[in-house]
Amino acid sequence: MVRRPASSLSAVRTRVVQGLLQSCHPQPVAAVTAGVAAIAYAAGRGLTGTVLAGLAVLTGQLSIGWSNDYLDRRVDEAAGRRDKPLALGSVPPWLVAAAAAAVAVCCVPLSLASGWRAGLAQLVAVASGWIYNLGVKRTPWSPIPFIPGFGLFPAFVTLGLPGHPWPAWWALTAGALLGVGAHFANVLPDLPADLATGVLGLPQRLGGRISRFLAGAFLGAATAVLAVAPGGFDALAAVGLAASAAVIAAGLAGAIAGPRHQMGRALTMIAVIGAGLLDVVLLVARAGQMS
Repeated sequence: MVRRPASSLSAVRTRVVQGLLQSCHPQPVAAVTAGVAAIAYAAGRGLTGTVLAGLAVLTGQLSIGWSNDYLDRRVDEAAGRRDKPLALGSVPPWLVAAAAAAVAVCCVPLSLASGWRAGLAQLVAVASGWIYNLGVKRTPWSPIPFIPGFGLFPAFVTLGLPGHPWPAWWALTAGALLGVGAHFANVLPDLPADLATGVLGLPQRLGGRISRFLAGAFLGAATAVLAVAPGGFDALAAVGLAASAAVIAAGLAGAIAGPRHQMGRALTMIAVIGAGLLDVVLLVARAGQMS
């Protein structure tokens, strides 16, 4: 039997661990987890409740990310994706599938630790992500899972508070708008590969220009709702409305510039990142008014 040098085994382990981390979609997972945890703490869930909420969201988002890459591995390989560890063979498919299943199982008790009402809202949000991965992403209905997938996060937060209050309509609406906008924005970098491999969700069918505009429009609308609906017009609302107009304008400018133009891509990214950060800030600032 030929033994591999210790340094070679260490390199293989490092490559597998890095591939496993990369295939979970780490940036969105971290952003969503941190955002919900911040909102939970601001809403009054306390340190323990916030940690439990964060762990529930973390495991749920990890399961969605890993299942997405596992289910798309053959499509990504056919498209020659160099940013997908499964397509490159740097991590075994069974390991990604096992990781997705393990964190999905962990997500159930962690979600229910906030109470069955809050836990049910969180698990429906996670199930929506899995439904998207299992095939809805290839249909004209691809934005639909993002409505409960993001819209129920405020419910997860407030239903875990004493008295289990249902969140205000504006929090649910803003979450749903943010989710749909994020879907249109997230698909844009992969449009050419998706079209080549037959992944025809609504953004792919509408094309890059319209999808860029809709990304800005939905994200800007979420910001506007969070700025004005909770407490009328104040200084925070004025800042939010100005930012909302800027996000929508960036989406429109990106659409005019075109999906292949560097400025169009840059403006879309600015709109997405800026709107996402601002919406979290607004939700944290308005967290006491959610219930």
